[in-house]
Amino acid sequence: MTTHFDINHYRIEQEPYYQAQQNEVALYEAAYAARLPVMLKGPTGCGKSRFVEYMAWKLGKPLITVACNEDMTASDLVGRYLLDSNGTRWLDGPLTLAARHGAICYLDEIVEARQDTTVVIHPLTDHRRCLPLDKKGELIAAHADFQMVISYNPGYQSLMKDLKQSTKQRFIAFDFDYPSQETETAIVARETGLDAERAHLLVRVGHAARNLKGHGLDEGVSTRLLVYAATLMVSGVSADDACQLALIRPITDDAEIRSTLEHAIQAIFG
Repeated sequence: MTTHFDINHYRIEQEPYYQAQQNEVALYEAAYAARLPVMLKGPTGCGKSRFVEYMAWKLGKPLITVACNEDMTASDLVGRYLLDSNGTRWLDGPLTLAARHGAICYLDEIVEARQDTTVVIHPLTDHRRCLPLDKKGELIAAHADFQMVISYNPGYQSLMKDLKQSTKQRFIAFDFDYPSQETETAIVARETGLDAERAHLLVRVGHAARNLKGHGLDEGVSTRLLVYAATLMVSGVSADDACQLALIRPITDDAEIRSTLEHAIQAIFG
């Protein structure tokens, strides 16, 4: 039994808000025109996923996103046989769907997946542009519109959690970082409706926290968390409580670091 699949289900109908920082939009368009595999590198919550969504919308291409994790198997990506009342049927995985139907396949935080899982993308990221389905005995030639995109946070790299060079060197790479204060203020205000003055103060808190990275914090406050704090403030929560809930408690349990951030909030908001 064949189940009807509609790739249009994965199209992004409304424009995602994305504030370009440099010329990454034009560069990605060039990469897509050549169907080059793309790797996005940058800290958590800095806009990598939003950028992919925006580019899929701008290019008018469907986007299939996979949140990678350490339990993900090759079958989770490629597909598997399932038993049902009519017997055995094959179910395509997200990678196979994208390759077969011409979507952008986005593997988010790929280093979270096991290395023996990620090697299945190799034939799709070189001149072959194909995907072997060994269990099914099928070789899929990637659709002309297919593109592979992966992302990860280099700040969390380790000997046990990094991409093999044999994988890295199949991609062109974009470096992402947190926006400038001016750009980030515009993003926070635009995303939440918070007035520009308070949005700017929140961004200053975020930058103060990022200065503690490597000095007690593993990672700075993300743009995403600033948006959360602004959302709370728009709903009537005080700046102090919003910062506690969104900017301090999620990122550290260290009493000294929390105290340092609380003092920064008081100094900035008054």
